This record gives sequence, structure tokens and C-alpha cells, in this order.
Amino acid sequence: MTVLQVEDGQVSAQDSVASARVPTGRELRDGYLDGIGEVTFGLVCARESSLYLGPLELLRFGPATVTGTAVDWPIVGGITTRAPGGHFRIEAAGGRLTASIDRYRPRLPLPLYAMTQLPVHHLLTRLLLLRARGRDPAAGVAASSSDRRRAAAVDIALCVTLTGLAGSRLRLRTLLGIAAAYHVACWSVSGRTLGGLVAGQRVVAVDGSRPTVMQSTFRLLLLPVSWVTNRPIHDELAGTDVINTPDP
Repeated sequence: MTVLQVEDGQVSAQDSVASARVPTGRELRDGYLDGIGEVTFGLVCARESSLYLGPLELLRFGPATVTGTAVDWPIVGGITTRAPGGHFRIEAAGGRLTASIDRYRPRLPLPLYAMTQLPVHHLLTRLLLLRARGRDPAAGVAASSSDRRRAAAVDIALCVTLTGLAGSRLRLRTLLGIAAAYHVACWSVSGRTLGGLVAGQRVVAVDGSRPTVMQSTFRLLLLPVSWVTNRPIHDELAGTDVINTPDP
């Protein structure tokens, strides 16, 4: 679930996932600071209470306030911040893990911020919340490898057919564009491609919710890594699972 509010140039946004587990405030603090480097493949890392992209300090937090099931950082600077002010908070309550940024002052003009920095913030926050939630309990019964391959074969055949109907001579660029749009749209809208419908399976976030557009895109970009390693790294890093759902 994602919520966004803008008032007087200040942004308040919230992301949350379902979680039966209730991490402590210390776990949430350490999980966020340690996990940011892992989900960005080391591009962004935490040093003390700041987030860095290489030598650039993106965001600087003040001292964290840690309670039993929450952590709260004041936002005090960084190149993405127009002026100090606002807070970033992560808490476990009511069966959900919620991360909220309150009255943040982005340096970018709001329309540009909404198209660039904000989607990245939502993606990384969601991935980190799903990591904190964990995969237990599972969102459903995991689909077998053979069913996943069967679904993939149907989807590839469909994308090749659509490429031909588009009048292309199976140019790779056209095929990849159609395949990307098709998979991201299907995963984000229903979690189910045509192949998933045939094989009786669905892509879900590990908390059982639908993947977001950015999460689906991230999952798709990681697919080649999974093919090379013969391991579902795209699901591990994107916080997703493929589960059996025999009913349409």
C-alpha cells in the first residue's frame, strides 16, 4: 500500500506491507541501514546515519529515536534535500510494517521529483519492508519449476506472435519491448500472465499483495541473472514469489 501527500512543497509518503512478524525498532533500524546496499547492489550505501551514492551524500539523518517496535530519523541534509526538516519512520503495528516520510523538502522541483526520485524511493522502501517481513509465512504454495517453465514457454510464444502481428520481422528490440510491457503490465495488474493462467500460477509479493509497477520492472530486469545462475534471484531480490492459484 502506498500513500502520497504534498503540501506547501513538502512531501509526505507512506508504504506498508502485511506482516505477522513484529520486528523490534533496533531490527528495523539495522535492517534498513544494512539492507539498502544489498537491494541497490552497492550503488547506495549507509555510512553512519547518511545514505551515499559513491562520494555523494544523498540524504543525511540526525540521531535515530528507537522504541520497542519503531525507529524514527529526523532529516537534516543531503544533496536531495532542499532544507532540513521532516522525519523518516519505520514501525511495526497492526499487522503491518509501515515506512513513512513526513514533511520532506526535496531539492528537485515537485513534478521532476514525482517522476524520478519518488518512484525509486517507493521501490527501495517496499523492497526493504518485504525483506524485514521475511518469507515466513509464505504467501501460498510455491509453483514447481516445471510449471514455471511451462508458463514461460506460453508467454514467449505469445510475445513472438504479437511481434509478428505488429509487422516486425522478429527484430530483437521489438520483441524485447513487447515482452517487457506485457510482463510488467500483467504482473502489476493481476500477477498473472497468459502462461500463468494456463499453468495455474500467479506472481505475488511475499506478503501476498500485487507487485507494484516498479517492483515488477525490477523483477524483470533481474531475470537474466536468474537464467545464468539457474536460481530465482529475481524473486529473491524483488521480494516476490510464484504461487499456485488453480482458480481463475
